[in-house]
Amino acid sequence: MNISQIQGKQLIGYQEQAEGNEYFHSVDPASGALSSIRFYKATTAEVSQAASLAESAFAIYRKTSGQDKSAFLLKIAEELVNNKAELVEVCMKETALPQARLDGEVGRTVNQLKLFSELLAEGSWVDARIDTAMPDRSPLPKPDLRSMLIPLGPVAIFGASNFPFAFSVAGGDTVSALASGCPVIFKAHPAHPITSELVGKAILRAAAACGLPEGVFSMLHGDGPSTGTALVTHPSIKAVGFTGSYKAGKSIAEAAFNRPQPIPVYAEVGSSNPVFVLPGALKQHTDKIAAGYVQSLTMGAGQFCTNPGLLVYQEDSSPESNIFLSALKDGISKATTHSLLTEAIGMAFSKGVVERSAHPALAVLASSTAAEKQPVPTLFSADHTAFSEDPSLEEELFGPAGIIVNTPSKEDLLQLARKLSGHLTATIHATEEDLRDYKDLFDILEQKVGRILINGFPTGVEVSHAMVHGGPYPATSDSRTTSVGTAAIFRFTRPVCYQSFAGFLLPDELKDENPLGIWRLVNGKRTNEII
Repeated sequence: MNISQIQGKQLIGYQEQAEGNEYFHSVDPASGALSSIRFYKATTAEVSQAASLAESAFAIYRKTSGQDKSAFLLKIAEELVNNKAELVEVCMKETALPQARLDGEVGRTVNQLKLFSELLAEGSWVDARIDTAMPDRSPLPKPDLRSMLIPLGPVAIFGASNFPFAFSVAGGDTVSALASGCPVIFKAHPAHPITSELVGKAILRAAAACGLPEGVFSMLHGDGPSTGTALVTHPSIKAVGFTGSYKAGKSIAEAAFNRPQPIPVYAEVGSSNPVFVLPGALKQHTDKIAAGYVQSLTMGAGQFCTNPGLLVYQEDSSPESNIFLSALKDGISKATTHSLLTEAIGMAFSKGVVERSAHPALAVLASSTAAEKQPVPTLFSADHTAFSEDPSLEEELFGPAGIIVNTPSKEDLLQLARKLSGHLTATIHATEEDLRDYKDLFDILEQKVGRILINGFPTGVEVSHAMVHGGPYPATSDSRTTSVGTAAIFRFTRPVCYQSFAGFLLPDELKDENPLGIWRLVNGKRTNEII
């Protein structure tokens, strides 16, 4: 892998091409300098070519064994590890993110690939179910019924700006789609096109080394309104994965729904991730909670989808309440950060801070100073009534800014929680006594978010089997799914039932002899035995 090989063209199967005349440059967000490489936007014909190639590849790839798909994911991981130094060096210039952060993100991406590889090698994820025939049943015989999950078809994935590895070309959406048996057409994010192309070529090298069909992976450059829309509306595309803004996600979902054949869109589009600080915890851990909140709010310049942009606490006349506010103000005033990922993100953040500063329901509690091209960490305050009367205040402001809301009573705090919209996470800081006294809060938040944390902070999403990174609308477009963890694979599958099939016609996962040795639900009981 070498940056000199970057040509800014579309990666369509195993070919590189650029038929269009429109192009853009990569930008260093810290300096504003443009790269010398032209990245050509995909034409409608190139989108169609990639989609048709993916459809042809699907006929082969969907039948690829779990072991072979597992080997493919491990090969991608190997390519990333072998080229980590160059990837991180390039990505630092394209994103202004620090090396330690990017080193960790490459590691997370590699571990994610390995986790899905293990899932495929074991094989039971297909949820094989077998109900054997009962020909003598009265009054009617029961047929032999067998079902399992199969892949949907070619999937369009949109890269996120804020995670150039973990939610980008080889990130969670891509790996879960490839693991399910779906070819992927990836639309690279224009905030880090050089990084994207380097990773895209690594995936293609892995695919070629594993002998996979051309079209199992392609990558296109371009914008959302033209390239993105052409991709989402192409009839060969059967599902979409997206992480980004609410506006862009909603536009993609509408385009997918309005197709002659609507398709599912799994979009993660925004969350302010409320943090609740209960009275006992506030008194016992005043400084610790304040410091932890400020660190979580400003981590990575606030560019995490789990950034805790809302903190709710129950105010009283105790000294700890005043100490808590003072600690928050002091922490924010001393907070340091770095450049945001793109000029557009920086402008949107600055505009949002100005608008909130002028909002009659908000007051600036504290702010920091920042160098040129860097965001100003800002903390606003609001009372619970004013906050609850304006739903727009609950919306995510992407960057290091948060709102602190005080509630005079337990019932006011619970009522505020009831009025919340959907979020990815909710956090509760509590003592054991608080946990008992505020049981109603857990019941409320269970209906509002995909992940509830106790005595922690939501920044930092573990990639594991049990992780849920999703939540009710508007956090995501489908609250039944997750975009992190192995359960993400189910987004790109559908169940098929095989009735009264001869054994030789059945997939290996459903045969009596269970040649894969996987766990199955046979006549209502989990077993990996031969029938």
